[in-house]
Amino acid sequence: MKRSILILFLFLIVSGVQAQDDAIVKFFSKYMDDDRFSRVYISPKMMQMAGGFLKSNEVKSDQEAADLGELITKVRGIRILTAEKINGKPLYTEAMSTLTKNKYEELMDIQDKSSSVKFMVREEGGRVRELLMITGSTENFTLLSMLGNFTYQDLNILADKTNIPGMDKYKRGK
Repeated sequence: MKRSILILFLFLIVSGVQAQDDAIVKFFSKYMDDDRFSRVYISPKMMQMAGGFLKSNEVKSDQEAADLGELITKVRGIRILTAEKINGKPLYTEAMSTLTKNKYEELMDIQDKSSSVKFMVREEGGRVRELLMITGSTENFTLLSMLGNFTYQDLNILADKTNIPGMDKYKRGK
């Protein structure tokens, strides 16, 4: 009986996480064929290759590059959906409504008359599993989801040392 309850409990946890991932994927899927949007997906394999290149023997003399390579291999994928010359405020509201708020912890929220920017993280076991940035203004919209296995120090280093889209806004918010 205890085993059955434990298995049921674990199944509910896994399906809850899967449902949240599905909400983000569905939002991306809804707009990925819309000509108003640009879409970028960087696969885990590509991140692994980039990190491996930086850690390779050819650049081992550069310790900073090797350390950055190690950090980049922690990134499991990046998804970006962006549109310019569009009223992004309704899209921002729609994207926020698809998220299960109790799965994300808010890092930063910037609001003014014409724009909204929100950074959130999803943590598991004390590690950041996803950094999510959603911006919407009267002129554009951007949603960035970076999956991985990070510490907050890792995110700060990524913001300082890389040109990953959205990390410039994260860096300004430190």
